[in-house]
Amino acid sequence: MKAGKGIMLAVAALATVLIPGCGDRHSAKEVYYLITTNMATNYWQTAIAGFNKAAAQDKVTAKVAGPDNYDPQAELKELKKAVATRPAGILTSSADAAVLTPEINEAIAAGIPVITIDSDAAGSHRIYFIGTNNLEAGRLGGQRLISKLGAKGNVVFFTLVGQPNTDERLKGFKDVLASRPGINVVEVVDIKGNLDAAFDKTQQFLELSGAKKIDAFVCLESASGKMVADAVKRTSDKNRVVLAWDVNPATLNEIKDGTIDSTIVQKPFTMGFVGLKALDEIYHDPPAQFGKDYSTDPFAPYPGFIDTGTSIVDKSNVDLFLAAAAAHAQ
Repeated sequence: MKAGKGIMLAVAALATVLIPGCGDRHSAKEVYYLITTNMATNYWQTAIAGFNKAAAQDKVTAKVAGPDNYDPQAELKELKKAVATRPAGILTSSADAAVLTPEINEAIAAGIPVITIDSDAAGSHRIYFIGTNNLEAGRLGGQRLISKLGAKGNVVFFTLVGQPNTDERLKGFKDVLASRPGINVVEVVDIKGNLDAAFDKTQQFLELSGAKKIDAFVCLESASGKMVADAVKRTSDKNRVVLAWDVNPATLNEIKDGTIDSTIVQKPFTMGFVGLKALDEIYHDPPAQFGKDYSTDPFAPYPGFIDTGTSIVDKSNVDLFLAAAAAHAQ
């Protein structure tokens, strides 16, 4: 009888491993952080939704921290606080790679998995990057701009200077525009996260005429497109090209209205969702060596970069994106 009882216990123990839902490796004690800047924007609220959905599926704890505005030093402060708690993993977007890299390296040295999303810190020891191929996204936007302007025109860019992802987007645009010497980049405006600056500068540029007239405004981050469009709407001359970034509802509505020509679309929800899943996998099956540069290892267990995809939204497909946004909001 004792032998038979032992066999039954062994079978029961095996069943908890093999039967889905039994012996789940996850726990609410596992804490994962998403740390970024500009938390109040629609873009990051969408990324947070993906992060939280993945956490709910795995029954782990998701925590989100960072300033509502563009403030790399405030982001660093939140990253330090998160590292001090020794969480199961951290997702972070580098508003300023030089500012955040030392603390990312501290986390990795402590055995805490760190993955960057949206904006990379390529020189850090982060395990890998999940997000947009920003250089190619800029080139995609550059081709769109050429298709609207032709061989010549004056262009103003609105961006966050020094943020790796926006710098790469600008480079992508300039790579393409180099083939059109008649298209002149008049100014690259660093809005520093101040949306009023985008509106005010656009109004100033709209006053220029003749050879100095600005023919196109390009926004390389998600929030300024609506502000630029609002300024353009106030003029009698509607013959300006406005290119935006991301799929804020306001941006999509301005495309439908015709004020914004198009927008480059990323997938922040996917970044947050896939990011937490990736951290969870690393936490439960950690690498033999944290901090190793896996980009130089042809037998690496991790990719160097996961591209979540890019596309263009214009009047031809804006209704599809509006419908998707409405469905997600329900």
